Amino acid sequence: MAVATATRPVLVVGAGTMGSGIAQVFAASGRTVLLSDADDAGLTRGLGAIEKSLERLVKKGALAADAKRSTLDRIRPGAPSAGALAECAVAVEAVPEQIELKRSVFRDLDAKLPPDAILATNTSSISITELAAATRRAPRVIGMHFMNPVPLMALVEIVRGLETSEATVRETAELSTALGKTPVVVADMPGFVSNRILMPMINEAATTLMEGVATREAIDTVMKLGMNHPMGPLALGDLIGIDVCLDIMEVLHRGFADSKYRPCPLLRQMVAAGRLGRKTGRGFYEYPPA
Repeated sequence: MAVATATRPVLVVGAGTMGSGIAQVFAASGRTVLLSDADDAGLTRGLGAIEKSLERLVKKGALAADAKRSTLDRIRPGAPSAGALAECAVAVEAVPEQIELKRSVFRDLDAKLPPDAILATNTSSISITELAAATRRAPRVIGMHFMNPVPLMALVEIVRGLETSEATVRETAELSTALGKTPVVVADMPGFVSNRILMPMINEAATTLMEGVATREAIDTVMKLGMNHPMGPLALGDLIGIDVCLDIMEVLHRGFADSKYRPCPLLRQMVAAGRLGRKTGRGFYEYPPA
């Protein structure tokens, strides 16, 4: 059996919105998950988010109560022991979109995980090839870009770095399928496919708002009713995080050196003001405390 689809544990590094969701889907599929985070409070929030997510599924009748408990029991939070790391088949990095931070995580994982383990990143825009270069196992490094919210969204963008092996691509696609996801293999170009298309739309929606062409509600309504999008681009930007949107636009702008990817000044202003979307209670829209 391929390493990625074996019963060995999975390590998830980062317990934020994406990391906690990734841990949840792995645990729900029957895998033991080692969930770590540099911040103890962040780890506690992540575990709470997983429990709330599972409870919502129980209330909807989509998950049995005993399945909720068994899923939670498969998640082992905290700094994993050397012995536990030595058993891992896959590590998924889900720390903030900062390349030096991710490189540091990958160097650490490369030193501590067995040589056959796959090192995957949930990055939404950073080069897989650059991250792989920080390790001694570039053929086993790959992008595994989940969509938010992870438990509900079907897609996993499988990003092949310059040195990623065919076996790693195949195993990661099989692993994604085992999670109930649909894998799509793409090349390691800035923004991959998803954010190369999505982020310029959100950026242009912000520019349209900044220029006073229409209200936030009007812009989102046009895209929902006119283009059949389930959510307007401004509301989606709030869900993703305005800071994340800005970071990705910066990556696109640097990567392609094309003015069409220049970030909207309003995004910069909002980030400077701390208006980051749902996670701060205010972005393009206002959100009551959870």
